[in-house]
Amino acid sequence: MRAQGVKSTGTLLSSFHHAWDGLWYVVRTQRNARIHLGALVLAVGLGVVVGLSRLEWVILALVIGAVLTAEWFNTAIEAVVDLVTAQHHPLARVAKDAAAAGVLVTALVAIVAGILMLGIPLCQRLFHLLY
Repeated sequence: MRAQGVKSTGTLLSSFHHAWDGLWYVVRTQRNARIHLGALVLAVGLGVVVGLSRLEWVILALVIGAVLTAEWFNTAIEAVVDLVTAQHHPLARVAKDAAAAGVLVTALVAIVAGILMLGIPLCQRLFHLLY
């Protein structure tokens, strides 16, 4: 059952269009999303350099997807809080801070995974080149 006053989004194609609009909105307006996308490019490039296995690529893709998803959800939560209240309310702060913390935790897990999958092989390669 749909809430009163909420219209259907229409066709499947229009649903994809709205999703792309949301994707580009976040990329255009959120500095941290652009940082995450830069980290994505760096991680994929390093993955190619170290020759990740298929399983490692799957893990890398899942970790990257989790970070980006967390960033997009964070932006959505912030927008809804801003829509609901323009006042500084303690619960609005909790919602925004908790959403940001979710991104932080996800990014920290991604960094650990990146170090294990990319950093260690890169250090080993560097060690072999130097010695």
